[in-house]
Amino acid sequence: MADLSTDFVGIKSPNPFWLASAPPTDKEYNVRRAFEAGWGGVVWKTLGLDPHVVNVNGPRYGVIHGADRRVLGLNNIELITDRPLETNLREIKTIKRDFPDRAMIVSLMVPCEEWAWKEILPKVEETGADAIELNFGCPHGMSERGMGSAVGQVPDYIEMVTRWCKQNTRMPVLVKLTPNITDIRYPARAAHRGGADAVSLINTISSITSVNLDTFSPEPSIDGKGSHGGYCGPAVKPIALNMVAEIARDPETRGLPISGIGGITTWRDAAEFMALGSGSVQVCTAAMTYGFGIIKELTAGLSRWMDEQGHERLSDVVGRAVPNVTDWQYLNLNYVTKAQIDQDLCIKCGRCYAACEDTSHQAIAIKEGRVFEVIDAECVACNLCVDVCPVEDCITMRVLEPGELDERTGRKVAAEYANWTTHPNNPSSQAAE
Repeated sequence: MADLSTDFVGIKSPNPFWLASAPPTDKEYNVRRAFEAGWGGVVWKTLGLDPHVVNVNGPRYGVIHGADRRVLGLNNIELITDRPLETNLREIKTIKRDFPDRAMIVSLMVPCEEWAWKEILPKVEETGADAIELNFGCPHGMSERGMGSAVGQVPDYIEMVTRWCKQNTRMPVLVKLTPNITDIRYPARAAHRGGADAVSLINTISSITSVNLDTFSPEPSIDGKGSHGGYCGPAVKPIALNMVAEIARDPETRGLPISGIGGITTWRDAAEFMALGSGSVQVCTAAMTYGFGIIKELTAGLSRWMDEQGHERLSDVVGRAVPNVTDWQYLNLNYVTKAQIDQDLCIKCGRCYAACEDTSHQAIAIKEGRVFEVIDAECVACNLCVDVCPVEDCITMRVLEPGELDERTGRKVAAEYANWTTHPNNPSSQAAE
């Protein structure tokens, strides 16, 4: 069996699956149930010094559903914990005592002043927690008070606060980054300069999920008014993967440990985050949708896949995909594929034809008996037909071999330049220089 245990910047846990800082980690009852179910760690819901944090008493979540009512995304307007700081600290200490083998990270958000961090850090240390996570990502409520993403959007502030924390605590410092920024590399570099042990990302995306067309109020609606909130869930996964990859391949942050967050719902999602450089992964929406029991599917699926692939430990997987992430200009323009339709699997729905005929390259013909065939001379291999086909593997992309004729261009594939690294159209090649 593959070894799923992790040692992430000195934080040990039996598996890489942590619950992210959110409602599921707000109190002892929830966290105890999570650990009993098998979760490897938690990031305790964000603590602060303000005793007057008050959350709304109406709807806190908006939702985007798929056609089958599956939750694709959640928007939340909940603030940091509104429970007393001392109560949270006492419960953290109790949980860490009862589950010493699990990762216990405490999320923190206090005013951007050194005295505030000096005040709260010793209190957290006393609980025996393994690390802290600086919440520089929350896009609603707290950002209006000069915290959360208001800090995370200013690299100088990130570096400054991170340095304060490193100077005033023995615990590893994780910096949680906001996606509400143009280039994620700049805040990651700032965290690195400040001495961060790791970064975690992404936090939620500032959003309004919907508008009630009867009341003309954004949802969730509080007494006829709505506010932007933080968007999470499966819909944000592509954004999160890209930002994780950008940090993993940036020369200035290469080697900086990453805790990946953003729409992780299955073991496959987790494996993709780890392949792009995440040493641990954090889950929220999936647990809120399906309950803590999903941890069994996550660990079993990841372990089975690793066994099938011959990976003995997580370090065999972490970062494996990073060298294959490149800029568009370095993609091999000699690589040619063509769509092909398996007539035995085709259900003759015509979705591929409609999509290609109306919105793409008119590369699919409809013949007598509703038989759909690819016109190689028109196919640019855009993959749209594969994406819209409702039958898995009915339409696939066939790779043309070197020397094979591309009917669309009339040229033989890679006949002159078999190796893209020496192609004159490749900006990085010596020939281009």
